[in-house]
Amino acid sequence: MSSAIIVYKKDGSVNMLNNAFKKMFRVSNVRFINELEKIDKNLSEVLLKIKAGESELLKVFHDNELLQLSIRATEFRMQNDDFVLVSLQNIHSELEAKEMDSWQKLIRVLTHEIMNSITPIVSLSSTVKGLLIDDENVKLKTEIEPDDVESAQSALNTIERRSQGLLNFVQVYRNLTRIPKPSFRHFEVSELFDNVEKLLQPKIEEQNIQCVCKVIPPGLMLTADPDLIEQVLINLVINSIHAVKNTEQPKIQILATTSGPNHVNISISDNGHGIKPDNLEQIFVPFFTSKKEGSGIGLSLSREIMRLHKGNITVKSNPHQETKFTLHF
Repeated sequence: MSSAIIVYKKDGSVNMLNNAFKKMFRVSNVRFINELEKIDKNLSEVLLKIKAGESELLKVFHDNELLQLSIRATEFRMQNDDFVLVSLQNIHSELEAKEMDSWQKLIRVLTHEIMNSITPIVSLSSTVKGLLIDDENVKLKTEIEPDDVESAQSALNTIERRSQGLLNFVQVYRNLTRIPKPSFRHFEVSELFDNVEKLLQPKIEEQNIQCVCKVIPPGLMLTADPDLIEQVLINLVINSIHAVKNTEQPKIQILATTSGPNHVNISISDNGHGIKPDNLEQIFVPFFTSKKEGSGIGLSLSREIMRLHKGNITVKSNPHQETKFTLHF
């Protein structure tokens, strides 16, 4: 097998390790898990703490090589003994490729947004220079026509607006990287839904949208930062409100369910115009937006908040039928 495999008892005594494990860590044999401290202390700690069904990502520096390990565990019973079986895969190259792809997407969007502001600023600056400066003497013109003064003032006003817009753009990017650390507490999901519904009720009523909120089971609890998750829900519901703007019988549904022990899913779905297939991969890239008035950071912010909660956000879209964003906790 290409995956490294190690099997051990709950007391840390190793029963078996395959050749891939020996090759990955350059060991001939391991009798006890704590012997792996020589390779990396965190590695032995993770293996002793990990439970069946859990997965971990771990960075290990070994022999001047960076291993980025995806670790998964299961348990089984054999001859009246309980064993833990763990698979380890080095996904360093895959993560590097994904990171490079993300950087390229981000740079494309940043370049597009910055060029949209810089190009007219350069053009208008040249126009103002031509109106006010005598090219032959490289001095301020002694006489300037009233129309030229008005044109120069208009150009300077536009330059100021564009420059301020560029500053706001950079400030928004800085805020995206400064999300506060979540303050976790245990609360009812219905409490969260009530807050979001009350806040957005005027917008929902204005467009005559049928908004349905369901929590199954009714007393479902969630451990998270309620303020940050409320912000995510607000972003997603506002997106849905915009999406159903020109839809007959517009409908938005907010649903909370469970998908197993300690797993909560919250979905926001609508019957709006949907997301084009070629945009689905880019909608979480900072500053990418298909809306004229959009800033392009709402979904990026939402994904980062979910990452800080050790969860994730997914999307499925069937244009003009259903678009669904799901928060997985």
